[in-house]
Amino acid sequence: MKKQLIIAFIAFTGLATSLIAQAQTAATVKVSGEVTTPLSLSLSDLHQYTQTTVVRKDKDGKDHTYSGVILADILQKAGVIMNRESLTKYLLVNASDGYEIIFALAELDKSFTDRAIILADTVDGKPLPQGDGPFRIIVQDEKKPARCIKQVTSLKVLFAK
Repeated sequence: MKKQLIIAFIAFTGLATSLIAQAQTAATVKVSGEVTTPLSLSLSDLHQYTQTTVVRKDKDGKDHTYSGVILADILQKAGVIMNRESLTKYLLVNASDGYEIIFALAELDKSFTDRAIILADTVDGKPLPQGDGPFRIIVQDEKKPARCIKQVTSLKVLFAK
């Protein structure tokens, strides 16, 4: 009986892992709003972009290396032009749990800042854990992680006026 329970547990664990992997593979991030080309990005789409790494400390002070795509590159692909007009636009980022954050587009514009803000899909060379991914925003060198939003589902460009 004990052996059967162990076998059943192993089978269940394997099935659960497989289902999580399938859900993460099917997950997408929608890019919409003031864009000329709305996008729906999957994990495989994200890997078509140039990958960037950002090292960020966790709450215990341990460094982790995140890999993903610079947000400005995604917005450029969606047709967002970073110019003087973009100073009155912002990016609203939504998570699956309803959490939202905002970036002024100037914070993402390479002509204004050297800070890397990425849409990450890996940490320390592995897919993001289930509670964090499959997509997460990582902000380089920000003192508090409040805008390192987990389980990102959408990016929406809007006008501030």
